[in-house]
Parts: sequence; structure tokens; C-alpha cells
Amino acid sequence: MLSPLTSRLLPLLLTGLAMLGPFSINIYMPSFADMRTSLGVNDVQLQITLSLYFVSFAFMSLWHGMLADSFGRRPVVLVGIAVFTVSTFGIALSNDIHNIYLLRVLQGFSAGAGIVIGRAVIRDVYEGAMAQRVYATVVMLFAIAPAIGPVIGGFLQVHFGWRSPFIFLGGMGAVLSLLTFILLPETLSHESRQPFSLANVLKGYQQVFSHFRFMSWAISFALMFGGFFIYVLSAPIFLTRHLHLGATQFIWLFGPATAGMMLGSFLSGRLACAWSVRRLLRTGFAVMLFAAVLNVSVCVVNPVSFYWYLPYLFFFTLGMALVQPVIMVLGLDCVPHRRGLGSSVQLFVQTSFNALLSAVIAPFFWNSPLQLALGAATLLALSLMGIYFLRWMTVSGRTPKAEQV
Repeated sequence: MLSPLTSRLLPLLLTGLAMLGPFSINIYMPSFADMRTSLGVNDVQLQITLSLYFVSFAFMSLWHGMLADSFGRRPVVLVGIAVFTVSTFGIALSNDIHNIYLLRVLQGFSAGAGIVIGRAVIRDVYEGAMAQRVYATVVMLFAIAPAIGPVIGGFLQVHFGWRSPFIFLGGMGAVLSLLTFILLPETLSHESRQPFSLANVLKGYQQVFSHFRFMSWAISFALMFGGFFIYVLSAPIFLTRHLHLGATQFIWLFGPATAGMMLGSFLSGRLACAWSVRRLLRTGFAVMLFAAVLNVSVCVVNPVSFYWYLPYLFFFTLGMALVQPVIMVLGLDCVPHRRGLGSSVQLFVQTSFNALLSAVIAPFFWNSPLQLALGAATLLALSLMGIYFLRWMTVSGRTPKAEQV
């Protein structure tokens, strides 16, 4: 049972831990030009720093939950943040891109511990609609990260150079290490822990990856999130090359996106007990579809005026935040005895797709704003098709019998 103080502070701590992931992606984006000059590298080499981070993040996200199911939530988070902090300070001291590659891999290995285990902690402590409300609160606060990361990074870049964003991020990791040690309780009892053995590990992965409904929710969410994240990955090209904005003007992409995510998460938490799951899903996807149509229309009519993109970014992320807590909770409810591993696989699917976006898909759509808009709309359409296919399979009784409830 959590104390009143811990109950109030736990969502804030979990938010801070979750912020390490997006900060590691976008806080140094405004420094790309300076890094090219200082390190003597090109755009492709800098893009590799993103791809390596995503690949290592995705790989290790499979293990954070498994380890947390076996050894407890608290020790895995503490070790993860410690590795993240050391590797981030290492990047700030590096002068060679190959050293940065290695340290970005270590960042990716460790940054996901907080967000993976945080989801499991929420389901350990809260039930039903309350879990959805708490998760919506974390997402609402977490939504600040994509907006303020590039703003902080741009300010630090202008005044202190490309190393300063990594120093800031390392300091953030150090503070979170201390707060986690003080505040994070152990929410998994010894009786609920899974034996850590090769046979049990393989059995757990087989159960989760073969669970049709769980994987359907995870893949649909990854595709939906890609409709927004393709713009995050394309921010340096989209904002500077196509819209002719500067290093300190990334707020024009991340600002409206943050406002939409915060409002959507707030509404999702408030409506969790009043609206059905189906109504929340339908409303959220309807808002995102409206945003996608608007975005494509803007690219056809006036593709170089940045302010026309603000409504798309706001409405898309609003709809996405409405359904995100619902999808996460529905997915974890499919694997109640493997919540840590389930959270790991959710993040693995999302991050693996993010890595594919970063390395292959996003660059393919960099030639024009219209191509980006069409790419985002296609990802949303695929997500929606996946959810309707899941519903059809469930209603028609075609899901595996062991999964039908």
C-alpha cells in the first residue's frame, strides 16, 4: 500500500523517467549543424546516431520487463538510470563519431528501463479505469518532453555548443537516479516474481509474442504513433529545409504537438469512467483522421507556410493521446501475469518500428511536405485497419480459443 506522499509523487517520478527517451532523441537535434562541423561528419552519420539508439532501445526493451518480473521493479530501474547517466556524460566528452555510436547504443540499452517498468508499476498499483486515469496523467505530463527538448537543446546550442545538451541530459539522469532511490517503492511481491531461467524466459516470450490480441494492439499503436513520429524524425529537414526555420524555432513543430497531447491525455483521464472504451477509440481516431485530411490539403494549397501545419500537429496528437492510455491498458490486460514482459514487448514493437522509420521510411518521404503528409496519413490508415481487423476477428470468434474472454 502506497503512502499518501508516494501516491502523489509517483506519477511525477514515472513521468520524469519516461522523459529520458524522447529527450535522448530530440534535445540534440538543433545541434546537428554544429556537430557536422565540429566532428567532421555528414547528415547520414548523424542519422546513424538516431538509428543506433532506436535499435538498441528496442532490443533492450525486451529485457527490462523480463528482468523486472524476475528481480523486482526497483533494482532494474536504478541500474538502467545509472548506465544512462554515465553514457550520456561520455558523449559530452567525446571527439569521435565512432565513440558516440557506442555510447548511443549504451544510452538506448538503458533509457527504456523507466518507461517500460513505469507502465508495469501503474498496473501493479491501480486497476481498471483508475489505471487508465493515472496513465493518462503520466502521458499528459510526459507530453511536455517532445516540445521542451528541442527548445532547451536550441537554447543550449546557441549559448554553449553541441556538448551542452548532453551535459544537461546527464545531469537530469543523475537527479532522477537520486529521486528513484528515495521515492520508488517495490511494487512486485516476491510471490508474484517469475523464475529467471532460460526455459521461463523462452516460455514468456512465446506466450506474449503469440498472443494475437496483445500483438494486434501493440502493432496498431506503433503505426498510429508513427503518423506523428515521422515528423519528429524529419524535424531537421522539415523545419529547416522545407519551412526555412532556424535552430531555435523547433517549437513550431513540438509546441502544438505538446498542447494536443496534454489536452488529449487530460480528456482521456477525465472521460475514463464516463465513456466506454469503444467511444474513446472512435472519437480519438475520428480526430486523427480529420487532422490527416487537413494536413494533406495544406500541403497541396500552401506547403511552405509553417503556421498552416499547427492545427494538424495539435489535432493529431490530441486524438492520439485520447486513445493511447486505452490501447496500453487493453494490451497489458491481455497478459495479466506477464505485465513487465508485456510492457517490454509493447515498447519493443513501437521502438523497432521507430527505428525502421528513422533508417528507411522517414528519409524516403523527405523530398517534400506533401510526401511527409501522405506518409503520415498512410501509417494512420494502416493502424485503423489493424484495429478494425482485430474487432472483426474477435466478434467472429476467429481469435485463438485460449484468448477469447
